Amino acid sequence: MKQLNLTPHIGCAPEDFAKTVLMPGDPLRAKMIAETYLTDRELVNNIRGVQGYTGYYNSKRVSVMASGMGMPAIGIYSHELYNVFGVETIIRVGSAGGMHPDLKLFDVVIGQGACYNSAWGNQYALPGTYSAIADFGLCRKAVDECERRGLRYKVGNLFSSDNFYNDAVDQSVWTKMGVLATEMEAAALYMNAARAGKKALCICTISDLIAGGEATTPEQRQNAFHDMIQIALEIAE
Repeated sequence: MKQLNLTPHIGCAPEDFAKTVLMPGDPLRAKMIAETYLTDRELVNNIRGVQGYTGYYNSKRVSVMASGMGMPAIGIYSHELYNVFGVETIIRVGSAGGMHPDLKLFDVVIGQGACYNSAWGNQYALPGTYSAIADFGLCRKAVDECERRGLRYKVGNLFSSDNFYNDAVDQSVWTKMGVLATEMEAAALYMNAARAGKKALCICTISDLIAGGEATTPEQRQNAFHDMIQIALEIAE
């Protein structure tokens, strides 16, 4: 009989997860990824409706589970996956708002690092400012995969914000420092991975343009961001 490691948020045995987990924010995107790409898939978690699946992609065992929105949410799930369920690698596959003027809708952004306005890093009591960065090996593999596929992509800094709506901050202050896009999860994921001695990467698809006002539809954000998903599946270890 399998030993269940029940946390408040995940209820299954450690072996139910593969060593690599793809993490979209949206539970319906997790379901779509599993149903579209994974064979012999099994629903291994559905606590709070946050669906987690494990199956096979080209004979490679892979899991996919939603993170929810924001650093507190992905912070909880990634902490538990790394420290309780033995996961070694988490690849976030999410949407982002394009800040760099050259970005277009559906472009891929690979988060080499993540700036943030969050207090997430305060828990480590570091005597300075921490730079949240991705695993270099995963980042390099993702770049190689983009090149192989001939995709439009950029590599660089993301801005992980605690605020989706913000009355006070002009986003252009980040743009002038070369930040490519804004999202809400990467920095906490990168810090959790560093603390656990594990690997993490955030691959995003541009869902809207901060300056231009163009945006994809909710249906496109749920179902149409296949380039980043395929990249993540190909580089899964």
